[in-house]
Amino acid sequence: MDIAPDTTLLDRPAGPAADEKPMRRWLKRLLKWAVALVLLPYVLILVYAVDFVRPVSTLMLWDLVTLRGYDRRWVEFEEIAPVLVQSVMVSEDGQFCNHFGVDMTQLKGVVQDALDGESTRGASTIPMQAAKNLFLWNGRSFLRKGLELPLAIGADAVWSKKRMMEIYLNIAEWGPGIYGIEAAAQHHFRISARKLNRKQAALLAVSLPNPITRVASRPSRGMTRLAALIQRRARASGAYIKCLYD
Repeated sequence: MDIAPDTTLLDRPAGPAADEKPMRRWLKRLLKWAVALVLLPYVLILVYAVDFVRPVSTLMLWDLVTLRGYDRRWVEFEEIAPVLVQSVMVSEDGQFCNHFGVDMTQLKGVVQDALDGESTRGASTIPMQAAKNLFLWNGRSFLRKGLELPLAIGADAVWSKKRMMEIYLNIAEWGPGIYGIEAAAQHHFRISARKLNRKQAALLAVSLPNPITRVASRPSRGMTRLAALIQRRARASGAYIKCLYD
């Protein structure tokens, strides 16, 4: 009597091959999540174009997750003192009304400095800072900057300049757990954002690059000198802010 050979062992895939399909499925799933994560901010840009939507930043969400909490009191653009808007614009982004989200002149200068091996200066526009605060993280890296640039351009294309400034001033950090200009004005000067004077506005503006060490209500001598310069520039900023007050 002939006995058929047992081929079950021959038909069974080897160890690594047996895991190939599950591994491939896992990688595809991971890729889908990565793509969704990259595309989500662009969907939110469309959502945030709606006036009554009040966005929160990644830093605010982190403060919630770590149970530290935060203070943010949303105010409409019209409820913010124009002197604050002027001070922030001349301090952070003098060409805000003219560029498309990225100041190419400043950016080219930074790239050239990097190629020359020199220390790079800041070239972030208000749209770039808004995109970083809303969707990304702090810290300097080519990855973050590469994600930040198209987000800034996309937001600037969808939002009006007034909406852009409104969102930025309502998510900017002005101290540990202090977000937005209304919370900042109340925290530092015990007044509302609409009542800020030129000196207070300039101090808040120059504290933006590092609000943890630059405290608007307790300025150093260097910070006071810089704020005085911003005050002078803000007085002559009429031509630069037409996109917001025309």
